[in-house]
Amino acid sequence: MKKDFIFSSESVTEGHPDKLCDQISDAIVDHFLQQDPFSSVIAECAVSTAILFIAARFSSAAYVDFSNVARNVINQIGYDQKDFNSKTCSIITSLKELPLNNERNFDERKLSEEEMERIPVRNQVTLFGYACNQTASFMPLPIWLAHKLSRKLSSVRIQKILPYLMPDGKTQVGIEYVDNKPRRIHSVTVIASQLKPAVKGGPDLQRLRDDIIENVITPAFQDEEIRPDDRTNIFINPDGPFIVGGPSVHSGLTGRKNAIDTYGEYSRHSGAALSGKDPVRIDRVGAYAARYAAKNAVAAGLARECEVQLSYSIGLAKPVSIQVETFGTNRISDDKIADLIRRHFDFRLAGILKRFNLRYLPSTIKGGFYRKLSAYGHMGRMDIGLPWELTDKAAALREDAQ
Repeated sequence: MKKDFIFSSESVTEGHPDKLCDQISDAIVDHFLQQDPFSSVIAECAVSTAILFIAARFSSAAYVDFSNVARNVINQIGYDQKDFNSKTCSIITSLKELPLNNERNFDERKLSEEEMERIPVRNQVTLFGYACNQTASFMPLPIWLAHKLSRKLSSVRIQKILPYLMPDGKTQVGIEYVDNKPRRIHSVTVIASQLKPAVKGGPDLQRLRDDIIENVITPAFQDEEIRPDDRTNIFINPDGPFIVGGPSVHSGLTGRKNAIDTYGEYSRHSGAALSGKDPVRIDRVGAYAARYAAKNAVAAGLARECEVQLSYSIGLAKPVSIQVETFGTNRISDDKIADLIRRHFDFRLAGILKRFNLRYLPSTIKGGFYRKLSAYGHMGRMDIGLPWELTDKAAALREDAQ
């Protein structure tokens, strides 16, 4: 395996058209589950040039006004410009309401072990969970820093520190690794791809670059152990300031930012969209369970890196395969770690739902739960109390590994 290399990961702000679609899709999931935790719902969005399309199929006792949910999300993100805003954009829906599904009406909190064994998955998928010791969040450093920059780019817009910014933006961070460990920051790219026209106070390119360095890049790295140095390449709108951006210029689609949602391509991901699906979909919640196992294995000191692979087949309750790869950083064998993970983690669908309380979180968290995941990553979040980010099994794994 290569030990010296440069690796880059990107993030986008919540105003990126793909992320706009993710947030609308997950807001719809939240609204269903807040009223009926046994809801079955798949919601997907596409947006382009002031037109938003929502396709959904659902089985639920809840009532959800899809268009109203979408318009609220658009408004909250900050799209209030003439070319795209929550009041005038056209919303087209294609909705399929299915009969109530009695198979979904089980309460995992009350099931016996035997009953949990009889709850099968309805999707065929291979999932990956990853963790490493590069950051306090057990995430790869490139995606961790890229997310920090994106959040800061949004923050200075919302706080009107840089009032000329608009919601759409991108960031990218390149890390130089030596002997498989982060050594220095090779490059930082910030693209404020949406700027208000100059007649409304937009900046010239030099002012934009000075403002971004002072208000976004410098504070984002302030508390980091590794910071930009004199050799770090810093790119800010390298193609020049763009006057417009967002859905009025380029399209968006639910589930198109899987790498940003997970590990920034530093580790594998399944390719299945995470947003827009209720928690009975194993292709969503299985990814959370795999991350949980990998993170606890690293927190237990079993390896410096850990990738957990779960493969599910339709009609079975458990994964047909559980594989572990530690990339040569293991303290004990990968087979031993996989055996420990099998013993200490429940990867059955009902077990995942029960462990993480996934069908009930939207009704207990103000503003919903799943929409909070749909921008800035589903993994490694330290701003939300995510159940799959706990390291509560690390001590047991460490003890059992002796």
